[in-house]
Amino acid sequence: MPKFLKIRKVGASLGVVLPKKLLAELGLGKGDELYAVRNLDGILLTAHDPETLQVLEDGRDFMRRHAGAMKKLAES
Repeated sequence: MPKFLKIRKVGASLGVVLPKKLLAELGLGKGDELYAVRNLDGILLTAHDPETLQVLEDGRDFMRRHAGAMKKLAES
């Protein structure tokens, strides 16, 4: 379901307008939040999920606290 989205000027900022049909397909509407996740293919926009944010934060904290072990794992 690739969709072409154009970056436009919105006030003093830039934004992407999501077409009405796409919003309906995703079950999203005004006031809903999206989370941008960078991955190997580019950026994934996903519905904002506070639990996911907490898991990501916990993972980052774990990796900071165990940086030496993470480095050794990356080398193997």
